[in-house]
Amino acid sequence: MNLAMEHAVRHGILRHNPLPKGKGGGGGGPKVAQAIDKRSLLNPKQVTALLDWIGNRPWRGLVYRVFSVTLCYAGLRPEEAVALHVSDATLPETGWGEFIVHGARPDVGSQWTDSGKPHDDRDLKGRAVGDTRTVPIHPDLVAFPREIIDRYKLKPTDLLFPGENGGTLAGSVFRRVWEKARKVVLKPHELQSPAGKRVYDCRSTCLTAWLNQGIPPAQVAGWAGNSVPVLLATYARCINGQLANYQKQIESIRYVPEAV
Repeated sequence: MNLAMEHAVRHGILRHNPLPKGKGGGGGGPKVAQAIDKRSLLNPKQVTALLDWIGNRPWRGLVYRVFSVTLCYAGLRPEEAVALHVSDATLPETGWGEFIVHGARPDVGSQWTDSGKPHDDRDLKGRAVGDTRTVPIHPDLVAFPREIIDRYKLKPTDLLFPGENGGTLAGSVFRRVWEKARKVVLKPHELQSPAGKRVYDCRSTCLTAWLNQGIPPAQVAGWAGNSVPVLLATYARCINGQLANYQKQIESIRYVPEAV
């Protein structure tokens, strides 16, 4: 709204911007926490069970399973994954593969796009126009996208995760599939919790796992398409499992002189 008001001022429609300046809007309301809720993260057992249930669906279960795998283990945003083409994936027979992520197709609704389609083609979030980033694919996961390519006989110019008639995978559909999986797979107390409540939580689970494995934040940020400050502000509360190593490092610091 502030942008719209500033636009009106520049074009002489308004004499001044009547809205409070800045993101705080005057500072009257409560602040929204930027850090994610640790309870929203999934553990490996939950991820495996959810992916298995999705993959066993009779109608296009393979596509939705591999799409979810890409979020859970490569850390892509959902709108980035649906924009991947076959040619964007390097999928060797053995060893590590990689995705070249260069665009996004957020599901914003047909009333908000110039084309009248529900998806809008955009550049990567927070990046310059035309910028790309490379994301590694674990050797154990490389075979999954290859299975989709073989099953649907996809060409290099085709979308890697095709929706109906080869179009963009609909956000409303993959969110519905994920919600059904949660209801079937998770225990009642888990279902009532924030664990994996959003499809985006798959990405958060992946990035947190990378950080917990001791991968430098700068590298994780590069793969994730975040800045290091944003990455740490969002996920710092979820980093664990390294306390013992830190304690050993601290023990090596001598605070008192040794006895003579």
